[in-house]
Amino acid sequence: MRYLILILVVLGGAAIPVQVAANKRMELAVKSPMLAATIALAVGAITLGLLSLTGWLGKGHLTEAGTAPWWTWAVMALSLFTVVSIIALPRVGAAAVIAATVFGQLLMAALLDHFGWLGVPQVKVNWWRICGAVILFAGTLMIQRK
Repeated sequence: MRYLILILVVLGGAAIPVQVAANKRMELAVKSPMLAATIALAVGAITLGLLSLTGWLGKGHLTEAGTAPWWTWAVMALSLFTVVSIIALPRVGAAAVIAATVFGQLLMAALLDHFGWLGVPQVKVNWWRICGAVILFAGTLMIQRK
């Protein structure tokens, strides 16, 4: 089951550059990165809402959404990645956008792990993790070279 979940995560990750490219094409059509991001997030919200109605992964309890911590609402409101990726794609390319995205994700994930922030189980930073981050950063720099 663990490997199936990892395969699904890889497939989800593989969808990100395709979505970034689709978002950029929408931006070219509507002439605004903010409007393109709004459309992308609205289409995603409608799709997820319809899927939620099926109960495929559980129906959940919408009435309990108000019990989530305040910061979850603030983070969800940002939608920063969608807009930034639309702007960055034509300037640096899909591979560099995704490499930088993964590096940013790794840095934040390591901080969340190390300090146990936001209820994440605490996993202290060690030399292996630091070396992995440095190697990934080097890969990010290398991938953006044309």
